[in-house]
Amino acid sequence: MGASYMPRHFAMIALLIAILLCGVPLSVSADNAIELPVLAAIRQNNLGVFEILMMWWDKKPEPDPVQLQWLLAGVRLGNTHLGAMAQAFAYAVERTPSVQHRGTVSVQGVAYQPTGSDGPSAGAAMAVGFIALFKGDHIQRGIALTGTIEPGGQIGPVGSIPDKIRAAVREGYRTVLVPSGQMHDPRWNLIELGFQLNVTVKEVETVDEAYVLMTGQRI
Repeated sequence: MGASYMPRHFAMIALLIAILLCGVPLSVSADNAIELPVLAAIRQNNLGVFEILMMWWDKKPEPDPVQLQWLLAGVRLGNTHLGAMAQAFAYAVERTPSVQHRGTVSVQGVAYQPTGSDGPSAGAAMAVGFIALFKGDHIQRGIALTGTIEPGGQIGPVGSIPDKIRAAVREGYRTVLVPSGQMHDPRWNLIELGFQLNVTVKEVETVDEAYVLMTGQRI
């Protein structure tokens, strides 16, 4: 993965991604849960896909250190996507050193119909979501992010951005954050697309920058 912090934190937090069949517990409160919009694309038909990742943290004293589990439901993730989730989780632990990282963080994908996705393009969004979960902040509605998470919290480039923007607009989202340098591309012009769809498209360079825009808070 290329990030110097990854091996250290993988050992430190004993990261576990468990494949389970269960739902969000009724005991989970709004303060312990995050609804994170995720934009993806299906290569076979070039259609944008809009999903919601539900994240919640039980804050129990065990396991210590904190563990991560993926709950299999309407969205089936490939290995690359799960790897990006693990990387985002480790980064979130690193960026919230004052938090007691214990218990279990669960993530479940929610979609209108069963779907599957793979790829690292949700890494930056998942990092924002995990950090918000640990800090007790909330993701503002109407704003979505696409981009990989790179060493040092940089947001890396992704493909199929116009399809992802169209998917966000279909769900009523009015702001889409994209990796810095991808507004203009030989394959698209996101400024023109934004005008056509009446949506704000904004470039972001780092997870910190995206976090402020998506939560209204600083890390």
